[in-house]
Formats: sequence, structure tokens, C-alpha cells
Amino acid sequence: MSELTLYYDGYCPLCVREMDHLRKADQAGRLTLVDIQQEGFTERYPHIDPQAASTILHADTVDGELLLGLDVTYRAWSLVGRGFWIAPLRWPVIRWFADKAYLWFARNRYKVSGWLTGQQRCDTCGPQGCSIDGKKQGDN
Repeated sequence: MSELTLYYDGYCPLCVREMDHLRKADQAGRLTLVDIQQEGFTERYPHIDPQAASTILHADTVDGELLLGLDVTYRAWSLVGRGFWIAPLRWPVIRWFADKAYLWFARNRYKVSGWLTGQQRCDTCGPQGCSIDGKKQGDN
């Protein structure tokens, strides 16, 4: 059983890329990554509102705690041994500003993805995940 289940937007190219990086870094299988856009999501995860999860990143810990936003990102990267690069965003002086910036990003993630990748939304989504530039998520 994984220690953290992340619920992410599989239509968001930047989100999918981050999940790809997490998946590759997760050599110990500590994370479960779940696309909120996948068919049957609400039936399999009735405790997660897909609309709320599309507004802010959600994750469940193995203890049943619900994490949101950058707390999810920090916990996920920490579990794969790379939390040091995001730790400053959780420092008390920076946390408030980082959380506001994250919420802005979450609201504008398709536009930001377009600016940074040239693609606002993933090409296709299906049972095997979403495609970015013709490559299924998880492909090398």
C-alpha cells in the first residue's frame, strides 16, 4: 500500500509532466497517482470531489489525512527523497505567498501550460492515461 495517493488533473500538461517525474523518482512505490479525469473516478474515489480536486491538488495519506495544494507537492517529493527543493515553500515566512501563487497557478494551469509548453491541454485521455505530444504519460 502506498503512503500517499495524489489526485491530479490529467488534462493539464504541466500536471501530467510533474506526475511523470514523481512516478520515475518513486522507486519504492510510495505514491499512487490518480487522474481525476479518468472514467469511473467518482465511483472509485467517492470521498474526493473532482470539481474541488480540479481547483486545488488533493492527496490522501495512508492515515486518512487529506492534504491540499503545496502540502501535497511537498509530501510527495519528500517521500521520493527530493523534498529539499520545495521545502522553502513551506517555511513560515514564504508559505503564505507560495500558497497564494499556487492557487493562482491552479486556476490558470491551462494558460500557464500553453505559455510554457505550447499546449494548453493534453491531446487525449483514456484508460492508460493522458497523452502529451503523442506520448502516453509514463512513456520515455
